[in-house]
Amino acid sequence: MHMGVTVSVISGKGGTGKTTLCAGIAACLAAEGKRVLCIDADIGLRNLDIALGMAEQPAVAFTDVTQGFCKLSDAAEHPALPGLFLLTAPVEQQRFGALLREAREAFDWVLIDAAAGIGTSFRLATQFADRCIVAATPDPASLRDAACAADALALEGHELLQLVVNR
Repeated sequence: MHMGVTVSVISGKGGTGKTTLCAGIAACLAAEGKRVLCIDADIGLRNLDIALGMAEQPAVAFTDVTQGFCKLSDAAEHPALPGLFLLTAPVEQQRFGALLREAREAFDWVLIDAAAGIGTSFRLATQFADRCIVAATPDPASLRDAACAADALALEGHELLQLVVNR
């Protein structure tokens, strides 16, 4: 059985281009014919739908899937990139893990756009990830926060870490 790869795109602070990076990677993978599920894990300030060009698409919320109102296959599909889907805002860690197990069977890639910082959303977005990408800008504050985020990931046992410095 094929299992997809889960990647969390995180940052220590906001404004690093993490959402744009997540959307760009997802679009490239979908353009190559991969099945991609994007999950916007920024509960308070979600905007991955805008970055993906899906703001006009009816969004399917993570909780609608976990509570059985919708199926994972009902996730919003990109209007121009077949194979690219979006779910919004996971909120419960236990159910999120179960959803990701199901998503790994249905998709080649699952990209999670986490909220900035290293709080609860960070842990939710990274706990089940196979790999993590830390987004930063070249300014000292962003690089320090990226280092803190990478340290937090290392303490949680994540070994597949990558840094992207945006400008």
